[in-house]
Amino acid sequence: MKNKIKVGIIGVGHMGQYHVNVAVSIPKLDLIGIYDVDQNRLQEISQKFLVTSYSNLDDLIQDSEALIIAVPTKFHYYIGKKCLEAGKHILLEKPITETVEQAKELIELANQKGLILQVGHVERFNGAILEIKKIIEKPFLIETKRLSPFNPRIQDVGVVLDLMIHDLDIVLNLIPSPIKSINARGIRVFSNFEDIAIATIQFESGTLANLLASRATQNKIRTLTITQEKSYVVLNFTTQDIDIHRMASSAYLMAREELKYKQESFVEKIFVHKDNPLKLEQIHFINCCIGIEEPIIPNTQDILTLNYAYKIIEDIYKNFIQND
Repeated sequence: MKNKIKVGIIGVGHMGQYHVNVAVSIPKLDLIGIYDVDQNRLQEISQKFLVTSYSNLDDLIQDSEALIIAVPTKFHYYIGKKCLEAGKHILLEKPITETVEQAKELIELANQKGLILQVGHVERFNGAILEIKKIIEKPFLIETKRLSPFNPRIQDVGVVLDLMIHDLDIVLNLIPSPIKSINARGIRVFSNFEDIAIATIQFESGTLANLLASRATQNKIRTLTITQEKSYVVLNFTTQDIDIHRMASSAYLMAREELKYKQESFVEKIFVHKDNPLKLEQIHFINCCIGIEEPIIPNTQDILTLNYAYKIIEDIYKNFIQND
């Protein structure tokens, strides 16, 4: 069994640079080279991380055993298919493709060839998410907030496929129940797409999920809260902290000429093993490629996540209100 694999990275823009930075530190990953259509950017990253640059995409694909693809979404299908047809494993940044049909085709092709196709839902590897799966019981309400300032680098998708899709993927994996209904609203602020979106999802199990995403907020917030019968759970993605609030007791107290309500509660802090989620994502990808791990989530889940993301987008644009 192999213990190291030759990997190339396609696309070294904002997200691609993060992948390069992480890849050079993983012993099992032999980063043989990088490619980008922007030659100036390619040379900049090549020199910064002392990695070989490839001027020809086909050459990098040929020399690699697996590839990390971090190009704009509109190129995911074309480059992903090109790599799979060449018999290479791929880690493809989210969203998997522009359409559900394209996603199904890539996954079917990967399965036919016995290749790994992993989608870059990096929050799946957040230590807090791995812990919260042990805590969740039968939640009444899940609320997520993923807010950021506007970044003009994202030009081809709205906030649903840019940010909300992370939380949608998490919620779908936390609640093993079919969806009963989806209602969504959104507004444009700085781009031609929705920059703020709110989606309310009702599951057949009774759980209600409220997802809020914004790339027009002058602060970065990443939280998930869960309301269930005996606890209120607060997860901070940025710090990877989990607090569990539990009510200990409550009572009415009679005082002279007034009635007071007293509530006692305590907060339990959960230990979370904190590591770089992108590093854990790449390590898992490599381990799947060399056959020592199975994918933590089947890639059919990526079709489901993308499908519901488009249902949210469809509902937003059906009820769209232009922010003037």
